[in-house]
Amino acid sequence: MTAICRYPVPAVAELPEDLRTRILEVQEKTGFVPNVFLALARRPDELRAFLAYHDALLLREGGLSKAEKEMIIVATSGANRCLYCVVAHGAILRIYAKAPLLADQLATNPLKAEVTPRQAAMLAFAMKVCLDAQSIGETDYAALHAAGFDDEDAWDITSIVGLFGMSNRIANTISLMPNAEFYVMGRLPKVKG
Repeated sequence: MTAICRYPVPAVAELPEDLRTRILEVQEKTGFVPNVFLALARRPDELRAFLAYHDALLLREGGLSKAEKEMIIVATSGANRCLYCVVAHGAILRIYAKAPLLADQLATNPLKAEVTPRQAAMLAFAMKVCLDAQSIGETDYAALHAAGFDDEDAWDITSIVGLFGMSNRIANTISLMPNAEFYVMGRLPKVKG
C-alpha cells in the first residue's frame, strides 16, 4: 500500500472529538476518509483553520455555483500540478456538473475545456490570479463584470484560488496521494438497485 504522504498520520480514533466527528461524517457520506483529512490532522489546530476557511468559501451562497467553485479548484490545481487536488476535486466536479470529461479538460488546458462563455471568463480570471496575480487590473474586472460577475464574485474567485494555492503547495510538498476512490467517482452513471 502506498503511504498517504511523507509524514505519519494519526488514526481517526486518536483525534480530538470535533475532528473525529467531522471525519466520520465524511466517511459515512462517501464511504471512505479522504487522505487530506488524515494528513492535515497531524496538526489539529491547522486542520480546523483550513476547514473553517474551506467551508466559509465553498459553502457560501453567492454568484458562483458549487460546480463553478470546483472548476476553479481543478483548473488552478492543474496549473499548480497538484495531483491530490486535481484528482479529489475533479471527482467532486464530475458529480456536481454531471460532466465526466470536464475535470480532465480543465486540469489539462482550461482554454480548451467545454464551458460556457461565462465560465470561460471566470476561469480566465482565476488562472490569472493563479499565475500572474500582480498584474490583475481594471480590464480583468471589466471582463468578469461583462460576463455577469460582480466584485463579490471576484473576491470569491480570488479567495478560492488563494486557499487552494496554499493547499496545492502543502499537498505537493508532503507528497499527498489521492484516495483510489476519487479516480472513479462521477465517471460512470450510478447503478440503481
